[in-house]
Parts: sequence; structure tokens; C-alpha cells
Amino acid sequence: MAILPLAGTAAAQQPAQPKVLRVALTTGIDHLNPFTASLAASTQVGRFIYEFLTIPSADKAEAAPALAESWTTSPDKLTWTFKIRRGVKWSDGQPVTAKDAAFTFQRMLDDETARTANGNYVANFQSVAAPDDTTLVIKTKAVQATMDLLDVPIVPEHIWAPIKDLNDPKTDDLSVVGVSDGPYQLTEYKQNEYVKFKANTSYWRGAPKVDELQLLVFKDVEAAVNALKQGEVDVINRLTPTQFDALKGQPNIATNQAPGRRYNEININFGVEDVDNKPIGNGNPVLKDLKLRQAIAQSIDTKTIVDKVMGGYGQLGGGVIPPIYSAYHWDPTPAEARKFDLAAANKTLDDAGYRKGADGIRVAPGGARLELRLTGHANRAFDQRTAQYVAGWLQQIGISVKQELVSDEELNDRTTAGNYDLAISGYATNPDPDYALALHTCAARPNAEGKGATTDTFFCDPAYDGFYKQQLTDTDPATRAGYVKQAQARLYSQAVNVVLDYDNALEAYRSDKFSGFQTQPQPQGSILEQTGYWGVYGAVPAGSDTAAADAGGSNTVLWIVLGVVVVVVLVGGGIMIGRRGKAADDRE
Repeated sequence: MAILPLAGTAAAQQPAQPKVLRVALTTGIDHLNPFTASLAASTQVGRFIYEFLTIPSADKAEAAPALAESWTTSPDKLTWTFKIRRGVKWSDGQPVTAKDAAFTFQRMLDDETARTANGNYVANFQSVAAPDDTTLVIKTKAVQATMDLLDVPIVPEHIWAPIKDLNDPKTDDLSVVGVSDGPYQLTEYKQNEYVKFKANTSYWRGAPKVDELQLLVFKDVEAAVNALKQGEVDVINRLTPTQFDALKGQPNIATNQAPGRRYNEININFGVEDVDNKPIGNGNPVLKDLKLRQAIAQSIDTKTIVDKVMGGYGQLGGGVIPPIYSAYHWDPTPAEARKFDLAAANKTLDDAGYRKGADGIRVAPGGARLELRLTGHANRAFDQRTAQYVAGWLQQIGISVKQELVSDEELNDRTTAGNYDLAISGYATNPDPDYALALHTCAARPNAEGKGATTDTFFCDPAYDGFYKQQLTDTDPATRAGYVKQAQARLYSQAVNVVLDYDNALEAYRSDKFSGFQTQPQPQGSILEQTGYWGVYGAVPAGSDTAAADAGGSNTVLWIVLGVVVVVVLVGGGIMIGRRGKAADDRE
């Protein structure tokens, strides 16, 4: 097969083929409806198709203008005024105005279901108004530190206002979510197979240089890796350490490792309740005992998880804010830390009256055998290996564990309903700590039907909620960080979850089709699953007039393989390739 340089060949004069960016997707999508979408892939779809008032910048992940050109606050910091950009249009031609933003936030205030995904951002709102098409005014009940980064996609009022029930399946239809104003517009969706988009040629930042974006669903990461090797997809993330190492040095493949914004955890069902304080689910009641939960937590060796499961591509777990956000990250002091110690855990259970039977399984003081279910993602190697380790450790302290790894959808259903004993889960966090902390507040618990809010642990604790409210209303960075860390310490002390590790982002892409990606944050951030859309929006096809300028000085390889259509894309921004750092549900 002959290979020739693109420039100066007859092939260069052929009609242009659509430029397609194909992303391998190895996690599930629960909803396209931005009010209820909570899985990581679902929220990424929302970032691609809807604009936000502001968006974390690509370089420092700090608030940057988006739909709002500027914003100001009153002297008492209780009134925020956002100036909405003129000339922006929805994909059906209707103008985007401040009234759309006011509608979005008001719907969240009025409708419990509308608060499912991002309700924490409006819980402190007093009122929302749009006095004219370019002015949005939000008044808060108390000072709110998150007002310049409200992570809420703005939806078109004329499409969503007629929809009375946000749980209606039609809210996932293209007739609804196909009307958008972000860099891409949804064109096709087939559940468990693909999501397809076309470039928004009227996007206010400028149209993406890629004509189409495709998220292609794979049953597991190994299948996606094979597709990458065969050139069937262009970029992949959530690689296992073994896969990542194996891809290093492969022809036409480049790798990217970056500090991640995710934490992995094991949630412990401590007798969870809904938002009305009514017990839900079928968790084992023995887990209401704090001493038992602490013994379980002490029996999980997070260093082994990082070293053996993550292959060193991660950092030891502590609080729920990863080290990438260093100002808010918390680690327990030596006095607070639960060090891995099976002997100490056994003694704790002995002293608490949990006696071992002839088969080595303990019996609670009330007579119940310590037999627990551990659920997780069936399609994630991390969950598979972690479940094996955890089951082995708990066996050594007299607890029998039945592993129940299921689909993403089933896991989400089980954890939302409280139908678990132990659950492998995790969340991606934002530059502002409020979202990660809000997941553990009393208000984050769902109603009896599992609707209305998104919780991580079902935790409800007055002391924790107090720290949460203080961090939300304090705008002094140092003081606020102190409250954020106290909240994490309180959560840790109650052993309702065990933060196992903070993932490194392990990604790979076709270097014969892409020469780089705009990562977030710069210069050592991730390509996919950003708190923005920079990685997919910044894709620049090689050979275009802007390619060299947008590449930020990176080298460009331009080739055409005769007889084969090859999409070659160059993306601006820096990238860290294949550099290994030290050991350091899937839901958003």
C-alpha cells in the first residue's frame, strides 16, 4: 500500500470528506435530559450540546465567560447580575436570551425532579429574574461562594416549558435534546450503542473544525482498545494500567497520563434513609454499627489498590476532594487515619461482641451472620479486581462477601434505591468543591421513589451539614478551605464510605490521525471527561489553514493512505504523553 505526503498530491484536490472524531465510550448513559443525567458519560453529552453561564477555563479551570459575557455582584454579595451574550441562537433558529437561563433555574427551584443532577447550585437561591433579554438577576438567601461557576446547562424555554413531567421518557428524544446551543448538536442516539453529533456551525465561539463527533459504546475497555488499534476509534480513556502500558510505543498510538478529578470508593449501607428520613432499601442492618463499619474500613488496604489494581497510576485515598484541587484536598492526620490492620480490626469486632462461628464467619450480638453483598460495575477491571481483594480481606476478619457485579444501569438503580450492603462507586469532582461535598448532605438524598436529588452515600449528619453550609457562604479562600476540610474529616470519621484512590486519567489516541489535544487543565490535564468541552471542541483537522497556529507549535504529521479514507486531526494545546507519575458507578 503506497503512502504519500498529503500536500501537493492529486488526492489533496479530491472533494473533502466529513471530518469525524470518534470517541470510545465504556460507561453507560442514564439520561440525555440534563436535569436528570448523573452518569459521567451523560453529563459529558450535556457539556457538548448546551452552553453554561460560565465554564471552567482550559488552562486553570477557573471561571471564564460563556453564555454570560460578564457578571457582577452587589456589595452584600447577595445579588448577582449576569450579562447574557447577544446574537446566540438555538439550533432551531430561536434566539438564546436571559429568559432561557431564568427559566432553567426557576424550573429547578419549582420542580423536585429538575434538581436531580445539579440541585445543590440552586438550594440557596431566593429568586431568579430576567428583566430583559440580556440581563439575568439571581438573588440568594445567603452569600454563595459558587455563583461564578454554576455547573448547570441552560436549556431552551420554548422546548422545555411545555414538558410537565421531567421523568417522561420523551425528555431523552432528539425532538427535545436535539435543540441546543453548544459546540455540537445531537443528531442520533441509540441506547447502549452510540451518540452522534454534528458541529454547530453557528456556535458563538466559532464552529468546531470537526464536522461530526461520535461517542461509540463498547461493552468493555478491552474491546475499545482493540478498536483503537484497528483505527475504528480515535481516542479512548479509562484505560487500565496494563492496557495503558501495553499501548506505549505502539505504532500510530500516543498515550496521555494526567492527574485525575475522580475518586473511587466503597460505600457502606449504614441504614440509609430518603429525604423524608424514612428507611429505604434492603441493606444489612448490622452495618448501622459504627464500630463494624470502622473495622471494615480498617480492613481495606488502599495502598494495595493503588499499587496492584491501579498499577501505581493513582494516589492514596483520603477525603472526597482529589489532590488535583490542592487548596481543598484533605488527608487524615496520623491520629485520624485508619491504617490497614487486620489484627486490630479483628480485635475491634471481638470487643464489640461479634463472635466467630465454626466456619470462621462472625455472628452479630443479635444473632445475624456477617454476610454482606458487594456490588460494582461488571464491565470495569477496577471493580473486578477490587472486589476480589476486598472479599479476601473481609474474609480474614470473619465477614463473608458475595460479589455481585452488574451493568452500569443496574448498579445505578441499586444504589439509588439503597439495595446494597457494600457498593463500589465513584464520582468526578469539579474545581469548586461544593458539588463533591453536596453529594453527602441531607438535602442530596432522593425521595421514596429515588427521584429529586443525587446522593453519593445517603449521609445525613448535622455536623457535616454545618460545615457544608459554612464553606458555601464564606468567600475568603483560606477560611472556606478550612470548612471544606472539616467536612471531609467528619465524613471520614463516620465510615459511611472508604475513598480508595484518586485515578490518574489514562488515555490514548491515534497519533496518525491526531497530533495532540487541548487538555484541561493545562499543561498536564485530561483529554476527555473534562469540566468543559475543550478536548472535543478544540479538534483541528490537519491541513486546514488554522492547524499550524492552533497546534501551539507541536509537530504535525500529514499523510493519506491511498484507497482508504483517513481522518487526520490536529488539536491545539499541550499534552503530556506517556509520563508515569508516582503512586499517588459510575457517576459524574
